[in-house]
Amino acid sequence: MPNLPFFSYFVFLMAVVFTFVLFLQAANYSKTVGFIALLWLTVQGLLAYYGYYSDISEKPAKFLLGVPPTLVFIIVLFLSKKGKRWISALNLKTLTLLHTVRIPVEIVLYWLFLYEKIPGLMTFEGRNFDILAGLTAPLVYYFGFAKKKIGRKFIAIWNGLGLLLLMNIVINAILSAPLPFQQFAFDQPNIAIFYFPFIWLPTFIVPIVMFSHLVAIQSFFKKEHG
Repeated sequence: MPNLPFFSYFVFLMAVVFTFVLFLQAANYSKTVGFIALLWLTVQGLLAYYGYYSDISEKPAKFLLGVPPTLVFIIVLFLSKKGKRWISALNLKTLTLLHTVRIPVEIVLYWLFLYEKIPGLMTFEGRNFDILAGLTAPLVYYFGFAKKKIGRKFIAIWNGLGLLLLMNIVINAILSAPLPFQQFAFDQPNIAIFYFPFIWLPTFIVPIVMFSHLVAIQSFFKKEHG
């Protein structure tokens, strides 16, 4: 996208790298996980870079190639035996710390708003309070896992609230995009997610953040009823 300062790209790319590294660490540095993640990043990055997503006037459904596959993949992981075994081996401490990525992401979103690439309602000045999950993640990590001062129930509730915060901004972002079902921000729609490298927000960072919450919540209920 034109007219965006270098630092907005740099900070966002660092957020992507941070998410990749911590998720790989949580997965015990699995080569398979690393390969799949890199392949997905490459495919989505190339599609966005060459304008596949940005031209939505003719075929807005093209965006279905980005987000739905990640949701289907997550569902398969939670339902299949192999997926369940893999999920149970993930490091919850690292997945909790991963949520701090929401801080730089929210800063980038604010910059994108200032440069008229997304609406104000998608920032912490509008309807987006997702930065609260990022700010509290280090505290939950420290007091919940390092010092063990707070219990699993508190951690599960925090993850539930964090998931709600994430869903709030996701819904607002979708309804602010220039798609047939757009409901908000007609004067300044959400167009950044159709361009490189910001395509990696809905196709990589958001799915991993959501998945991390779901893993933690499932872990709590599994131990409660196990």
